[in-house]
Amino acid sequence: MEVLRPQLIRIDGRNYRKNPVQEQTYQHEEDEEDFYRGSMECADEPCDAYEVEQTPQGFRSTLRAPSLLYKHIVGKRGDTRKKIEMETKTSISIPKPGQDGEIVITGQHRNGVISARTRIDVLLDTFRRKQPFTHFLAFFLNEVEVQEGFLRFQEEVLAKCSMDHGVDSSIFQNPKKLHLTIGMLVLLSEEEIQQTCEMLQQCKEEFINDISGGKPLEVEMAGIEYMNDDPGMVDVLYAKVHMKDGSNRLQELVDRVLERFQASGLIVKEWNSVKLHATVMNTLFRKDPNAEGRYNLYTADGKCIFKERESFDGRNILKLFENFYFGSLKLNSIHISQRFTVDSFGNYASCGQIDFS
Repeated sequence: MEVLRPQLIRIDGRNYRKNPVQEQTYQHEEDEEDFYRGSMECADEPCDAYEVEQTPQGFRSTLRAPSLLYKHIVGKRGDTRKKIEMETKTSISIPKPGQDGEIVITGQHRNGVISARTRIDVLLDTFRRKQPFTHFLAFFLNEVEVQEGFLRFQEEVLAKCSMDHGVDSSIFQNPKKLHLTIGMLVLLSEEEIQQTCEMLQQCKEEFINDISGGKPLEVEMAGIEYMNDDPGMVDVLYAKVHMKDGSNRLQELVDRVLERFQASGLIVKEWNSVKLHATVMNTLFRKDPNAEGRYNLYTADGKCIFKERESFDGRNILKLFENFYFGSLKLNSIHISQRFTVDSFGNYASCGQIDFS
């Protein structure tokens, strides 16, 4: 990160500069004071952005946050909270761990309360980004025709390409878990799950109904592609999904859902468009059948885990099955799926959904 072009973090419609500091590996979750030395500064004027109540004793502002993140505001031995209180001349009240409630900031001066609120928001956003993904928005692709097509693909690949390096049955997706991901989420409380459900319902009312026409989207799952740039060293192979009528409605729909969730802060902005793909082979499955692609490569405190993975030679598979037809299906629901959990049918457990018809 360059000194003159620091990273910008967007919270509630405001931009913040993250000052460049020495990056450290967090070996203990309590080391927030090391992070706080690289505090962030406001790039926009926030004075009118927060609700600040005037009281007989001064000024007061409140906010809600998942209890899992309280410790990052408190810091080791309370040092982070004390530092914010001292520098902003405020008092910060935080619920006890495991208890839901409001974080309350009070002070004699309005600007001090706003400054403390800004710092807390930036802390919350930064440490939220270090949490592993908990949920994802997705279409399920587990209709019978597609599952049968996938099993036929697996059988034919193993019959024709099992002698190729790294190709065996362990790297194939579970057909019950075939899905099309729209975006990854970090939801740390029931309140945030409910907020996601409400946002999805808003999307339905504001544009999904218009794009879908109130009917399921008829799509085909056909053709394969790989993620990296070397077909001889493949880690992820996926099937392509497209509209049967040749239109761009599916891409338009998922891109607008992604944009809306990014604007709300529920999804961190990494991409401007959704890459429509259904993973059918992944080398992470070789050692862990429940692995979920690149999204499980970080610990809760943000430490990266580089999992050993044995790539496979996909050249023959790509040549022989380039246009393989898995089947057609109707996409009628977007689900809020919970990672590492399954329902009674073996699919990802759904915490909520919207239906097109």
